[in-house]
Amino acid sequence: MSVRILALVGSLRAGSHNRQLAEAAAKHAPEGVEVVLYEGLADVPFYNEDIDVEGDVPAAAARLREAAGQADAFLLFSPEYNGTMPAVLKNGIDWLSRPYGAGALTAKPVAVVGTAFGQFGGVWAQDEARKALGVAGATVLADVKLSIPGSVTRFAELHPADDAEVVTSLTEVLGQVAQGAAAAAA
Repeated sequence: MSVRILALVGSLRAGSHNRQLAEAAAKHAPEGVEVVLYEGLADVPFYNEDIDVEGDVPAAAARLREAAGQADAFLLFSPEYNGTMPAVLKNGIDWLSRPYGAGALTAKPVAVVGTAFGQFGGVWAQDEARKALGVAGATVLADVKLSIPGSVTRFAELHPADDAEVVTSLTEVLGQVAQGAAAAAA
């Protein structure tokens, strides 16, 4: 069985270390696992029930939901902004949670990982994302964690895809997410 994991990156910055981490996950995905980086979170309007109307959903939100509908599982990459996840990531979760109880996240396995400049690697942001995902109906893989501290110095000259320790950790995370997807499909 092939597992399709949709990666949502919470940083929009061109040189984002979380984006690079997602690229590393896609590059080093184990056999039978495909990691698809979602492009377009920046284009999704802030969630508003007034514009979430069946048959008239904004195109960017519809594309996000369609991509999520094709995924077996999700892997979110979150930096930490002021102690929490970035608004763009929370907005993606909000769109994917609707309609409530039947959104694209419902009952699908999801893990949250990331890197941040601070000494804890974005742990608070990742915890907040897990909380929001659980409320949204996703099956949060709470024990699947990867928080890489010191991103600015650690990845100053080395892409995460070339960091052996990071690649090993990402491969383990992807294996656990794939197992979660297999269990959900059973």
